[in-house]
Amino acid sequence: MWLNILQGTIEQGLVFSLLAMGVYLPFRILDFPDLTVEGSFPLGASVAAVLIIHGVNPFLATFIAFLAGILAGMTTGIINTKLKISGLLAGILTMTSLYSINLRIMGRANIPLLRETTILTVIKAWGFPERYLSLIIFTLIVLLVKFLLDYFLYTEIGMALRATGDSPVMIESLGGNTDHLKILGLGLANGLVALSGALTCQYQGFTDVGMGIGMIVVGLASVIIGEVVVRTSKIVFATLGVIVGSVIYRLAIAIALQLGFAPTDLKIVTAVLVILALGAPSLRKFMIQDEFAERLMERGVSDAQTK
Repeated sequence: MWLNILQGTIEQGLVFSLLAMGVYLPFRILDFPDLTVEGSFPLGASVAAVLIIHGVNPFLATFIAFLAGILAGMTTGIINTKLKISGLLAGILTMTSLYSINLRIMGRANIPLLRETTILTVIKAWGFPERYLSLIIFTLIVLLVKFLLDYFLYTEIGMALRATGDSPVMIESLGGNTDHLKILGLGLANGLVALSGALTCQYQGFTDVGMGIGMIVVGLASVIIGEVVVRTSKIVFATLGVIVGSVIYRLAIAIALQLGFAPTDLKIVTAVLVILALGAPSLRKFMIQDEFAERLMERGVSDAQTK
């Protein structure tokens, strides 16, 4: 039983690590508060689900969902850079619009996929063992995306993208177009989020128009936990930390459910996890100071007794 729970939790963590990478890009690379995530996640799921039930190859459907997410992210970038609307509000406007767009795409509130051909069923038909099929597939996909993202961020465009978040004035002084870089970064980020949504709906067997609610917090929690576990700013290790953080977050949620927390309590569990992750450095510093003060006090008492 516990082995099945652990395996399922890791599989979910791997799928949502793509979402976490999509959150990591704007928040840590571009320094952009992007809330489009809560609309692009169900967008990827709805596009993939509708295409699959209409007989489109699931691999192609998943790729199209990825492209749809890119368009959603680019829309936020255009609203921010060309219309000069703040990044936070631009993301909210796109997210709100996507709710209606997703309903239009789906035609109803949810779509079941239990009897449809998905990536998992296609690969299963190739003769692969069913027991660890999802775990192996999601591990390979996540590692492939991680390596491609790492490679991209070390290219000339990727370095310019990273510099845009650190010092946009410097990029502009060197002749770079920060607006185009922001649009590119937001498009790529939401493409990864939509990819996560497309894989999630195929994994769980359905898609729902409200499945994006709270996804920004899930992504941020994974990023923050990953930064606490893997304490480095190097891109290769930072993206690895995001994946590890996503798995740890899912493990924490699974433990909370096993301890008797109701599914309705998971939001507050998530909030506590984020607070603990964010407050870990301060708590560690406080504990070190407290321990140091205690040692000084003990030494003072010892010296007084000696005299």
